[in-house]
Amino acid sequence: MNYHYPIDPDWSTEEVMQVIQFFNTVESAYEDQVTAKQVLDDYKQFKLVVPSKSEEKSMFKTFEKETDYVPYRVVKKAQELNEQDSFSMA
Repeated sequence: MNYHYPIDPDWSTEEVMQVIQFFNTVESAYEDQVTAKQVLDDYKQFKLVVPSKSEEKSMFKTFEKETDYVPYRVVKKAQELNEQDSFSMA
């Protein structure tokens, strides 16, 4: 599906791509399967662009409204598993 991602127009192209990659991984967790390592790696890159916890929460809320997918739950689940474990939120 095509979603409108919460993107800051002041970000560089590379930063936009890092944020989109993270949200794509969240989508994959709901629509297919992902590894915990993939989620954690993409989340780490996302946090380099969005270090503020309040901005992260705002972006997560916007993404959730758009998609009904909850990024927080995906990251939390990945943190509970071994890196090589695959999982799905479906």
